[in-house]
Amino acid sequence: MATKHTFDYDLIVIGSGAGGSAAATIAARDGKRVAIVENDTFGGESPNWSDVPTKALIHVARLYDEARHASRFGLRTSTLGYNYPSIRAWKEQAVKRTGAANNRRYYENNGISAFHGTARFISPHEITVNRRHLSASNFLIATGSSWMVPKIQGLTEIDYFTPRTILEAIRPPKSLAVIGAGSHGVEIANLMATFGTKVHLIDKASRILPNFDKEVGELIEKNLTDRKGVSVLTHSRVLSVSKEGISKRVLIDRGGSERSIKVDEILIATGRRANVDLGLENASVAYTADGIKVSDTLQTSNRHIYAAGDVIGRVKTTHTALLESRVVAHNVFNRTKVTPDYTATPNIVFAYPEIAHVGWSEDDCRRRDLNINKTIAPLSIIARSNTADYRDGFVKLITDKKGIIIGGTVVSPHAGEMIHEIGLAIKHGLSAKDLADTPHAFLSWSEAVRVAASRLSA
Repeated sequence: MATKHTFDYDLIVIGSGAGGSAAATIAARDGKRVAIVENDTFGGESPNWSDVPTKALIHVARLYDEARHASRFGLRTSTLGYNYPSIRAWKEQAVKRTGAANNRRYYENNGISAFHGTARFISPHEITVNRRHLSASNFLIATGSSWMVPKIQGLTEIDYFTPRTILEAIRPPKSLAVIGAGSHGVEIANLMATFGTKVHLIDKASRILPNFDKEVGELIEKNLTDRKGVSVLTHSRVLSVSKEGISKRVLIDRGGSERSIKVDEILIATGRRANVDLGLENASVAYTADGIKVSDTLQTSNRHIYAAGDVIGRVKTTHTALLESRVVAHNVFNRTKVTPDYTATPNIVFAYPEIAHVGWSEDDCRRRDLNINKTIAPLSIIARSNTADYRDGFVKLITDKKGIIIGGTVVSPHAGEMIHEIGLAIKHGLSAKDLADTPHAFLSWSEAVRVAASRLSA
């Protein structure tokens, strides 16, 4: 006898980015009836307007920057230039090649019903999309987050960029005020300054990259100011913005004194807010402005509705959203629930040099009142820094009192690749001695990890 289905689908996923795509695909491959709903571009933030296009542009900027400074190696670089429309074309090609951008057909080819429109709950088991009613026994909310508009006088009266919209700029502006010196603000400031933009990087915090240890912000600030000519304005609160002819004026308060900056464009990178406007009240799902509340197993206050990714307001990285999405795919259809293991989740900023962090920072340890050992190994002590003529960076390791590695930060070329051995050490409870005793290839940047570990295990 055929099974009678009470609902249209076994699982409806709202949001086709990293937080939704993995769960939808896994469930469909397991023979479940799955639908996915997207109100923007299929594929979500990462492949369309964030990780992929940004890193494609940053790769070009890095090549250009290194070439411009290559005369010390005997290369003739005086005639070097760039064609920004061609650079943008490369960015578009990189986005297209990932296959994850604008990928509605991918879902349909995997037997997933794809709907374009805004989903709203009308009951715990039913949503509407473009006036169409869809029901499911389970839901995954993976609607992500959007750039937050801060309360700055005059901001609603002017045009401004976000890290999403600046990728579509026809050319780099002659001057740019970047409001917000977190990861995204620093990446964009670095990118635009490389292409010749006069950048003012503004933040109310006492240092740029305030979520990293202070050595990181200090080194990157020095690099931005000395190498790229960026004007860094920390301890600075933006009072107002206004139009002035074809330019814009930014009024800031820095340490009690007001200062005015005239720029061509403004970029807002002060933070993101969870996309929770879904009629969650109709589904009895608890949430705040910071995001949807979930249990350790990513269930909302309504047990058949799950949430993953930026919308739950936790660690905002693509790889974290994918991890959570895979966990939800398991938990929705299995009695035995699992919890996501965030232990060794790295965080990477694609500045120059790259910044990578995993585990606990020194600030985290201080807040927990932990007794720790720490060391910093500067890049200048390894041979690779000599052959590459690059010394601005370090490896910082933190251990507990037993010598077990609990945190690490790398500021170096290829830091994003180097961080994973520290992550592996943290995940498996390895000591600094274990890391120091592991052979590291001579003339690799990773030798700095070995040196730092040996200092802690001496």
